[in-house]
Amino acid sequence: MPDWLELSGKSVIVTGGSSGIGLAIVKNLLDQGAYVTNADLKNGDFNHENLLFVQTDIGSKTEIEEMVTIALKKWQTIDALVNNAGINLPALMVDSILAAEKKEMTEAYFDKMVSVNQKGVFLASQAVSRVLITKKSGVILNVSSEAGLEGSEGQSVYAATKAAVNSFTRSWAKEWGRYGIRVVGVAPGILEETGLRTIEYETALAYTRNLSVEELRSGYSSAKTIPLGRSGRLNEVADLVSYLLSDRASYISGVTINIAGGKTRG
Repeated sequence: MPDWLELSGKSVIVTGGSSGIGLAIVKNLLDQGAYVTNADLKNGDFNHENLLFVQTDIGSKTEIEEMVTIALKKWQTIDALVNNAGINLPALMVDSILAAEKKEMTEAYFDKMVSVNQKGVFLASQAVSRVLITKKSGVILNVSSEAGLEGSEGQSVYAATKAAVNSFTRSWAKEWGRYGIRVVGVAPGILEETGLRTIEYETALAYTRNLSVEELRSGYSSAKTIPLGRSGRLNEVADLVSYLLSDRASYISGVTINIAGGKTRG
């Protein structure tokens, strides 16, 4: 059925839309005929006539509000927000592996992840919700992580910020439902490799788990902890996001959907 999701002409803001999951979401929405505003620090190499890039520090209230104003001026309205921007800095809470404390959580790491993953979601959602409350309709979608549901070795602060985002989703759904606003979340598990899975990230995560980078990578490829037997695809996450933003999901609110191939702590 053509245009089944009926997202054509909808105005959607995607934070962190220049790479990884965010870029996949941006492309999917554009394929559906939506108008997309990409709020990111750097513009990607993808361009489209219905795509607006606004350079934005997601942890800055001033820049967030300016971005929303620009999006409103460009598209005349805002129908949805996808809080996708995030950062992950793996580190042990206490590094007893080496006396040098090579990968121990620092206050700077903590502040950076909270600023982007938690404060950024709060600032963007508050700014966009002012528009949606006036319209008495709209969707705010928070991109969480399986780590926020299950916890993650070597990624405790990252997991904690994502757990906070899950709580935002539940609370805001109760707070804004009276205005016709739905708030939903998606929690991806292990996904196919993207440019965001850098050697620096892999080295840090492998260290926290007392593995070599090669052993860490073999764990990704074997997918032995995933019942479906493979890593997820970016387009599968993007498909779910587009569905949840559409009126086809009009009675779904206050939940975070785990998209991880059946993987759970059990």
